[in-house]
Amino acid sequence: MTDRARKSVVIVSGLPRSGTSLMMNMLQSGGVPVVTDQIRTADEDNPKGYYEFERSKALKEGDFTWVEEAGGKAVKVISALLRYLPNEYDYKVIFMLRDLQEVLDSQRQMLIRRGQNPESVPDAEMKLIYQKHLAGVKAWLASQANFQVLEISYSQLFVTPKENVAQICAFLERGLDAAAMQAVIDVNLYRQRKGRV
Repeated sequence: MTDRARKSVVIVSGLPRSGTSLMMNMLQSGGVPVVTDQIRTADEDNPKGYYEFERSKALKEGDFTWVEEAGGKAVKVISALLRYLPNEYDYKVIFMLRDLQEVLDSQRQMLIRRGQNPESVPDAEMKLIYQKHLAGVKAWLASQANFQVLEISYSQLFVTPKENVAQICAFLERGLDAAAMQAVIDVNLYRQRKGRV
């Protein structure tokens, strides 16, 4: 592992319900220390936990003093806040991609379980919003010299787990426990699968 890889902050990002919690679980199982406060506990929507860090949600307000201590660790940062990470650090971003209809279906089920209205914004409108957002985030990431990005397809994790885990291990340059990472991938938790909802 290079010194730069050792010091880089590993960022797990993507849209809500795109598999970021699964990836955090995989990284932790593989040997990457994770930054999480356990404030948001596991529930029916995420039985293995959310792996969130509340302070990351305040990046836009300038709360990023914690980033220095996150070197060599993994932290989940929502895609809308990536641009607020301080420039003086190196980042390795694992960006989760998932079929947008699956994302919306998963969000709908979560809202229903919480007694909220899942039809507040039509799916077609939300898809356009997400597509525009993702295009903007990807373009911004590509322009940042201190950000290395690996895109991982949520669905492909279940189709070719061994290959995807190998790709993640090579990207992070850490000598991770690939078998332990692969063991975390539970097809029973892939519930809002395209064509099955």
